[in-house]
Amino acid sequence: MPLVIAPQNVELKILKVLADDKEKKHFESLGIATNQTLTVLANNGGNVILKIKEGRLALDRNIATKIIVTIA
Repeated sequence: MPLVIAPQNVELKILKVLADDKEKKHFESLGIATNQTLTVLANNGGNVILKIKEGRLALDRNIATKIIVTIA
């Protein structure tokens, strides 16, 4: 499922990032990579706030739809 419709406060695993190589490298520098775990803290109209590793990250709807996750 895309990250924008993922449940909140549940540990999720990233299955795929639908982006070109340049965007994937940028996502990886933020900690968003295949097999990484994360938790959705808030979802406001498609804008998502994540807990990933030891930090928090806010993504807009366009970016969040490119990240495919499953429940870990």
